[in-house]
Amino acid sequence: MPTRHDIRNVAIVAHVDHGKTTIVDAMLKQAGAFAAHQHLDDRMMDSNDLEREKGITILAKNTAVKYHPKDGGAPITINIIDTPGHADFGGEVERGLSMVDAVVLLVDASEGPLPQTRFVLRKALQQRLPVILCINKTDRPDSRIDEVVNETYDLFLDLDADEDQIEFPIVYACGRDGVASLTKPADGTVPADSENLEPFFSTILEHVPAPSYDEEAPLQAHVTNLDADNFLGRIALLRVEQGELRKGQTVAWIKRDGTISNVRITELMMTEALTRKPAEVAGPGDICAVAGIPDIMIGETLADPENPIALPLITVDQPAISMTIGTNTSPLVGRGGTGKGAEAKSAVKQRKVTARQVKDRLDRELIGNVSLRVLDTERPDAWEVQGRGELALAILVEQMRREGFELTIGKPQVVTKEVDGKTHEPVERLTVDVPEEHMGAVTQLMGVRKGRMDNMSNHGSGWVRMEFVVPSRGLIGFRTEFLTNTRGTGIAHSIHEGHEPWFGTLTTRNNGSLVADRAGAVTAFAMTNLQERGVLFTDPGTEVYEGMIVGENSRSDDMDVNITKEKKLTNMRSASADSFEAIVPPRKLSLEQSLEFCRDDECVEVTPEAVRIRKVILDQNARGRSASRAKNN
Repeated sequence: MPTRHDIRNVAIVAHVDHGKTTIVDAMLKQAGAFAAHQHLDDRMMDSNDLEREKGITILAKNTAVKYHPKDGGAPITINIIDTPGHADFGGEVERGLSMVDAVVLLVDASEGPLPQTRFVLRKALQQRLPVILCINKTDRPDSRIDEVVNETYDLFLDLDADEDQIEFPIVYACGRDGVASLTKPADGTVPADSENLEPFFSTILEHVPAPSYDEEAPLQAHVTNLDADNFLGRIALLRVEQGELRKGQTVAWIKRDGTISNVRITELMMTEALTRKPAEVAGPGDICAVAGIPDIMIGETLADPENPIALPLITVDQPAISMTIGTNTSPLVGRGGTGKGAEAKSAVKQRKVTARQVKDRLDRELIGNVSLRVLDTERPDAWEVQGRGELALAILVEQMRREGFELTIGKPQVVTKEVDGKTHEPVERLTVDVPEEHMGAVTQLMGVRKGRMDNMSNHGSGWVRMEFVVPSRGLIGFRTEFLTNTRGTGIAHSIHEGHEPWFGTLTTRNNGSLVADRAGAVTAFAMTNLQERGVLFTDPGTEVYEGMIVGENSRSDDMDVNITKEKKLTNMRSASADSFEAIVPPRKLSLEQSLEFCRDDECVEVTPEAVRIRKVILDQNARGRSASRAKNN
């Protein structure tokens, strides 16, 4: 079969924070993608605000570099897919791998293969893709290159890689400095026999197969991603498998349900560095973008109108975690922070608080996010949203919050399934790195959450690595407690490991809540008196309502408190009357921490200004009646 030697398609996969985006930055700079005077940000591929804030890649993105070989040959286009490292965004990884012919597996020279390394490598091996191993961050003072290479070989064997897949080339790199070498450097040093990424580029050209095609085959192009443009409307990103795609051409659009309709390609674009430029034709192996098809979806095929042949649909793993997302039903709905002031009032007008707006936004998310499911519930203003993990759902809520939505979010639940008449729940493989002195605390914490230890290793550096298999619901609310118990030093990562029979009841939060018993503004006087009852979440002056959770009780049961109580004034004066007590600074909970804190009878109210935890039933008396009914039943 003929091949195109002027193009290579490769994906970069790795665990979170092992340096994928940084090494792509260095590749773009050294391939001459930017002018000398151009100002460049770090992590240019992380274009999303949330990606920059959290320091993780959320969406798979593609870029292209023109590499000029040192022997003076014709320039070669290298299409690079930068994929997320977090298993919660696994749908993005699967989508990215469908566009490429090989993967670069990036592994940290100190941390070695971690759970998400296993996850992304498993996906690559399932698709029979060749692998190039890149040991990154060789300059870390605690790097252990030989051990990490051996651990990676063990991981390949563990994942049943065949002989061809396990014979992979190894590149040693320091992505931050833009240096790579085929010779192993000493631990903790930058490769000394190279000054750039030239060995990395040459390894890609040598080991990534050039796209092959059949000259007689009709057009076939696979839609792998979607984008939007204010002028062009919906843009479909696709890989041309066979034939040629031209601007202005009429093609057959094969939909997910098998129906076929003819459409015209109004615009064709190819990626160069970080921008899309107009093009006239895209051939086999090219990754391009087309406009002119308003309702096209991921996984569909563009084909020859005379002989339309569909490509297989992209399949992704099933969701493991669900939560209910609905309209805001609290007394403070649509009022902004306080509802006062000209700025607050103009902001309130932009609020999206109706069920129709929330449903439309969730439907829009389904277009580009293949790993998400949205199901109807008994209530017309709430929907069950299912995803890979807690983080993926929290990111969706955070994006909606920034767009002006006000929402009520239920406690995350696991998605169970029936196997042979028994309920099975999703389980995770959790890898924990902690200093030796915190080993007992972590083991105790996992015991409460029904986790069983599978493996433990000590590298002799004062740190211990433990692997647990634990039910997914045992990890809801785990991270905050884990960081507290390890004094902020522990590192934990988990990936989905399948389903196992129901583990039984779990009690993860021992303390109850402090619940406001009336509406009003929080006073410093009331906070001073309530401090000894538990940990408070609110500042003085914050507006609260009946049923809103204002703190964590030091005991196991809930307590209704008056946090708006004011000091009674008298007409007697004395020097010691106004004795001031220091108020302990309240604990501020982020959106993820609020979702972790929730119990089954609680939910989270999310607005652009505030995240509040509240009881599902706000009225104190109704809550008491409901609790007594549940107890009697």
